[in-house]
Amino acid sequence: MKDSNAPLRAHLSMFIAEAIWGFMAPIGKAAMNSGFDGISVVSFRVAGAALLFWLASFIGPREHIPGRDIVKLAGAAVLGIVFNQCLFNIGLSITSPVNASIVTTSMPIFAMVLSFFILKEPITWKKALGVAIGCCGALILIFSSASAGNAKVGDIRGDLMCLGAQFSFALYLALFNPVIRKYNVFTVNKWMFTWASLFVLPFTTVHVSQLSWASFTAATWLEVVYMVVLGTFVSYLLSVVAQSVLRPTVVSVYNYVQPIVSVVVSVAVGMSVFTLPQGVAVVLVFTGVWLVIKSKSKRDEELRAKR
Repeated sequence: MKDSNAPLRAHLSMFIAEAIWGFMAPIGKAAMNSGFDGISVVSFRVAGAALLFWLASFIGPREHIPGRDIVKLAGAAVLGIVFNQCLFNIGLSITSPVNASIVTTSMPIFAMVLSFFILKEPITWKKALGVAIGCCGALILIFSSASAGNAKVGDIRGDLMCLGAQFSFALYLALFNPVIRKYNVFTVNKWMFTWASLFVLPFTTVHVSQLSWASFTAATWLEVVYMVVLGTFVSYLLSVVAQSVLRPTVVSVYNYVQPIVSVVVSVAVGMSVFTLPQGVAVVLVFTGVWLVIKSKSKRDEELRAKR
C-alpha cells in the first residue's frame, strides 16, 4: 500500500536537514578558530555518527544486506561522506563561511547534469529555470549579507575544495540513489559511516591525538557536539529519508535553503535587519525549489510516452 504522506515527510526531512547544515559553516568555523582543524572535525563527525547509527540500529528494523550492496555502500561512503566532508571541512578551515555558502549553490547544477547523464533524468525547462532562479536567490542573499558586514576574504584553495565537495555529493546522489532506496535509513547510514570511519581514522588518529585538548572551552565542545549529533547524525538520517523518495535533483535543490538560515537566525537574535534584497532572495529560492519539484521525472516522461 502506497504511503500518501511519504512525499510530504521527504520534503520536510530534506528542508530540516538543510536548515541544520545551514548552521554548519559558522559553527564549524568557530570550532576551528578555537583550535580544531578540518581533519579533526571530519574525524569526530564520522566516528561519532558511526557510533550513534550503530546504537540506533539496535532499536530500528533489522535488515539483511547482501555483500554486493555492502560494497556499494562503501562507494557511497567515499563520495557522500569521505570526499564530501574532507573537502568541505578542510576547505572551510582556509576560506570564509560566506564563500563556503556561496559554493554550496553549485550542487544542484552538478546534480542536474549528472542525473541527466547517469540516470537519464530529463533536463526540462522547469528544472533548468528552477535551478537558475534558486541560484540567483541564494547569491543575492549571500552577497547582500556580506556587503553589510566585515566578512573575511576567502581563499581560492578553500573555495575549490568546497566546490569539489558539492560535486562529490552530487555524484553520490546520481550513482547510489538506487541502493539508498532499498534499505531503511538506519541500515544505510550505519554501513556508510562505518566504511567512512575505516577509510578516514587510520590516517587521522595520530593527528587528532596531538590536539591541544586542555585549551578547548565548553563552548568549543558544544560546537563539536552540534556538528556530530545534529550536523551529521540527525541531518544524514533526515537526508536519507528524503533520498528514498525524492529525485536527486529535487534533493540537491534544497541546498539553497542553507544560506537562508543564517539570515533568519541573525534577524531573530537582533544581529541584523530583514532587508528588501533578502526578501527577494527568499522568494527566488523557494520559487526555484517549487519549479524543480514540479518538473517531470524520467518516470513521468515514460508514462506519458506509453499513453
